[in-house]
Amino acid sequence: MRLLLVEDDEILGDGIKAGLTMEGYAVDWVMDGNLANEALKTNSYELVVLDLNLPGMEGMDVLKELRKRKDETPVLVLTAKDTVDDRIQGLDSGADDFVAKPFELSEVCARLRALARRQSGRSVPQIEHQGVVLDPASHVVTVKNKRIDLSQKEFGILNFLMSNIGRVISRARIEEALYSWGSEIESNSVEVHIHHLRKKLGAKFIRTVRGVGYIIDEAE
Repeated sequence: MRLLLVEDDEILGDGIKAGLTMEGYAVDWVMDGNLANEALKTNSYELVVLDLNLPGMEGMDVLKELRKRKDETPVLVLTAKDTVDDRIQGLDSGADDFVAKPFELSEVCARLRALARRQSGRSVPQIEHQGVVLDPASHVVTVKNKRIDLSQKEFGILNFLMSNIGRVISRARIEEALYSWGSEIESNSVEVHIHHLRKKLGAKFIRTVRGVGYIIDEAE
């Protein structure tokens, strides 16, 4: 999933970005509130990790502008002031969850997974469909109880499609969700990854809608 990280502390931001990248997220990182606001206007993200104390534009104002645009992207707020009043103000401004500094990256990742579940309408941690089980926390995929090995990008594409079962997802949208700024994208990379997934999951699990994109069909 593609994620926007908004954190002006260079050391902390670098550590968060490295950790989230290792978890499989495509991370765009900005250190200024104005840049965050522009990034959110011009890009699509599955998640946002937002510090509140920012130069240029306060994090709370970034959040308010996001919600004014009717953008429902889940936002996890990082705050150094974990008071009840701060949480109330943040929630009323459109925040979805909070984590107080200092924090463990494992907690941030767990909260992001919970937000992703909520956004896709799931209550259980694993995604199951037609004998395929995907666990976002452990990055394990099984087919009829047999574990299969996937590359990071294959796992990312499968996670994205299984989080949107019954919806056609364009190649451009998949690329947008999987690649951060500056990443090199080969012209047929999505097709190659889909081909590999079909060999591992079955040829009919992911269907191509010609001229539109890819879909995992709902069970009949």
